[in-house]
Amino acid sequence: MQDEPALSPSPVQLIESLLFVAGEPISVGQMGRALELSAAEIGAALADLEAQCQQRGIRVQRHGDLVQLVSAPESARFIARFLGVQASGRLSAAALEVLAIIAYRQPLTRAQIDSIRGVDSSGTLRALLARDLISEAGRVETAGRPILYVTTPLFLQQFGLTSLADLPPMEFARPAS
Repeated sequence: MQDEPALSPSPVQLIESLLFVAGEPISVGQMGRALELSAAEIGAALADLEAQCQQRGIRVQRHGDLVQLVSAPESARFIARFLGVQASGRLSAAALEVLAIIAYRQPLTRAQIDSIRGVDSSGTLRALLARDLISEAGRVETAGRPILYVTTPLFLQQFGLTSLADLPPMEFARPAS
């Protein structure tokens, strides 16, 4: 009996393997270099993998150029029960408000957030940074060089999103005439 030639894995299988062993977000560029595939080939394989995962217990989560495998959001309470994890406390109304502002309009400075809210957001920003729901994304090249804030991959995980495109559409109230 002759040995059968080994089947070479598809790009989808290879990407799934990389994401599985990485354990943290990896860039499309890192995948391309490791697999010797173009960005277009990686993008097509990721789209296929995302479609395949829709009926499974894992999802492909994208945050900008970073990609990782995460558990399906609808499994969260069962995973928490399995791991014995208890909720680490709820976010305050102010924290949810600031988080929503950043999620929909990122990147933003504290002054921009304060302007939208009409109150100081310093403490709330510190709390969101401590929970790793937002991060600093650089500084604006203006006087004072204010920090720009963006949401993190953990934000996506905590809210069961695979990307910012999954945020529900924002509806603005129309002023009374």
